[in-house]
Parts: sequence; structure tokens; C-alpha cells
Amino acid sequence: MECETFIDPSPENFEQFKKLPRDEPIHMLNLLLYREKADYPEGHEHAGKGWSGRRAYEEYGKTSGPIFRRVGGRIVWRGAFRTMVTGPEFESWHDGFVAEYPNAGAFFEMIKDPDYAHAVVNRTAALVDSRLVRFSPGEVGEGFG
Repeated sequence: MECETFIDPSPENFEQFKKLPRDEPIHMLNLLLYREKADYPEGHEHAGKGWSGRRAYEEYGKTSGPIFRRVGGRIVWRGAFRTMVTGPEFESWHDGFVAEYPNAGAFFEMIKDPDYAHAVVNRTAALVDSRLVRFSPGEVGEGFG
């Protein structure tokens, strides 16, 4: 089955994100599917190095990490995909994680940082598909409800 892929937010989705409250903590679920070979734009410093998508994403983490931490971000969960239990069988991921930000303003501060614009090229080169889903943190406990 042919499916649409997503690397960057659509203008419509990003407008919805911007309309949500900015002064509350957020959790961002990230699902990642790496390219076999990173796809850098011609002339980029890493173009032609033969990096895998996973290696390019590691570079994204290295270059965006200091900005992420400076705005108060942290990873609260990380995992490696094993199988789809409920959902489309054709959808699979390599990795997933939940990034926590003290508020949406911190997320905006990160993505507006000029150094982040340089770092995000690595993310784009690394991924063939991704999901970025905003949640409001809830109570942690033993039950489902």
C-alpha cells in the first residue's frame, strides 16, 4: 500500500499547533523512519559522505541537542520499534521518543534559533517519514484511565 510521508509540519497543522496554549508543559511524541542513505542537498558539508539516515539523525541530535537543553527540553521516554499491534500494518518506525518542553514557548524558541536552522538540515536528510504529535502531560500511574 502506497502511503504519504511526512518530514515537516504542513502549514495547516502548524497553525493548529500555534493556536494551542503556550504556557503549559508539552510532550512531543516523535516517530522516526530513517532513510537507508541520508539525502543532503548538493553542496552541504555532509553531502557525499555516504552517511546512513541514522547517522545523519545522530548529527541532528548532536547539533540541536545544546539548543534543546538550553530551552529546558529533555527526553522522558525513548524506544526502538518492534511491531505494530494496533494500526496500519504498512506503518513501521525505527525509533520513537517523547521530548518534554517546559512550555510551547520553549519549543518555538528552539525552532527559531539560527543554529537550529543549521541543525535541522540533518533531520531532513535523515528521515524518509516521521510523526510529531503534541500531547499535554497527564498523570503517571498504574491504571489506564
